[in-house]
Amino acid sequence: MNTPAPRRDLLPLNEAIERLLASTRPIAETEEVSTFEALGRVLARDLKSTLDVPPLDNSAMDGYALRVADVPAAGTLLPVSQRVAAGQVGAPLQPGTAARIFTGAPVPEGADAVVMQELCTAQGDGVRIDTLPQPGQAIRRRGEDVREGSVVLTRGMRLSPQALGLAATVGAASVTVTRRPRVALFSTGDELAMPGEPLKPGAIYNSNRYTLRGLLQALGCVVTDLGIVPDRLDATREALRRAAEGSDLIVTSGGVSVGEEDHLKPAVQAEGRLDLWQVAIKPGKPLAFGEVRSSHGHPALFIGLPGNPVSSFVTFLVSVRPVLMALQGMAWREPQGMAVRADFDWPRPDKRREFLRARRNAGGGLELFPNQGSGVLTSVVWADGLVDLAPGQTVRAGETVRFLPMSELLA
Repeated sequence: MNTPAPRRDLLPLNEAIERLLASTRPIAETEEVSTFEALGRVLARDLKSTLDVPPLDNSAMDGYALRVADVPAAGTLLPVSQRVAAGQVGAPLQPGTAARIFTGAPVPEGADAVVMQELCTAQGDGVRIDTLPQPGQAIRRRGEDVREGSVVLTRGMRLSPQALGLAATVGAASVTVTRRPRVALFSTGDELAMPGEPLKPGAIYNSNRYTLRGLLQALGCVVTDLGIVPDRLDATREALRRAAEGSDLIVTSGGVSVGEEDHLKPAVQAEGRLDLWQVAIKPGKPLAFGEVRSSHGHPALFIGLPGNPVSSFVTFLVSVRPVLMALQGMAWREPQGMAVRADFDWPRPDKRREFLRARRNAGGGLELFPNQGSGVLTSVVWADGLVDLAPGQTVRAGETVRFLPMSELLA
C-alpha cells in the first residue's frame, strides 16, 4: 500500500514576498520625460531645486506693505507711494509711506509687514491702518518652502499630481524616470471565452484577462496581452517563449494546480525555472514563481496566479504588486492599513491568513460582503478594502480589525 506523501507546510505570505523580492532585479534603464507626461512614473534619481521657493519675500494677501515703525498706533494714516502687483518688483519703500500690494507680489525693500486690506481704510491718496502691525506679518519669506539645492522629490517615488506640481514649482520641465515595466499576460483554460463570443456549454467569460490587465496598467506597466492559451503543453511552452521576449515579467492566471490539464508547471520547468508554492492565504494559496529563458539572455520573471477571479485579484495585490514596485526601484513595505471597528462576526477562523472583502458603512464601521467565495467577483467591486485577519483569528462585532483600503493596495 502506498503511503501518502506528507503535506508541505504552507508558506507564510511575508516569507513568500521576501523570496519574490530577493529574485527581482530593478530595471536599470531610465527615460527623460516631460513633467507634463510623468504622472504615475517612478523617479530614477533625486530631483533637486535650482532656486529658492519663493524666490523673493512676497505678500501672503492683498493689502498694504509698510514699515512697522511708521505705525505707532492703530489709526495711523500713511500716504500710498506705489502699487505692486504679482509679477512686478516695486521700488524701495519710502519711509513714512505704504505700498498697495497684492497676493504673491514681491515685498518692496524696506517694508517689514503687510496688513490685509480688510484691516485698512483707503482715504484719497492714502490709507488708514486700523490695526497695530507686527514685524513679518503676512510675508512669505524667500526660500521658506524650498531652499536652492535641496532635494524636493526622492528617487523611487511614484509621481502624484501634487509631486508634478512641486517639480514645476522648482522649474523642472522634465524628470528622469525608470522605464516602465514590460509585462506579458495570458490566461490558460479551454473553458474560457471572450465577451462578445457565444458561450458554449461549460464555458465562462475570461474576467481575469480584464482585471489583471487593468491592475497592471494602473501600476504603470506596458502590457503585452497574449490572450487565452489552449490547454496543451506545446501551446503553453510557445506562449512562454513569446512572452519572455522583451518582457521583465510574465503574469498568468489559471493552470497552477496539479490537474491533468494544468500545463504551466511542466511548461515553465521546460523553458526556465519554477517554484510552486502553497502560500498560507485565503483566498489564494497556489502561487507559481520562477523565470523563463529568453533569446537575449535576460530571463523574464514568471508569476502564475490562481484562476478563481477573487483569488487572482487578491494574490496579485499581495504578491505581484511588490514585485512591480521593486522592478521600478520603489521600496516595498507592508501596507500600513488602519484599525477599524468590525460591525460583523467572523466565528470560523482559518489556518491561513484571510483577506475578507469589506467596506466602510455610514457609522464608520466595517461590513462584509455576504458571500466571501473565491469566485464571487462582485465582492471586490462592492468592497472598498480588505480585512486582514491573522491565521486562526476570530472576530466579534465591536472588535477592532486591520483594514487595508483599496486606495493603498493600488497605489
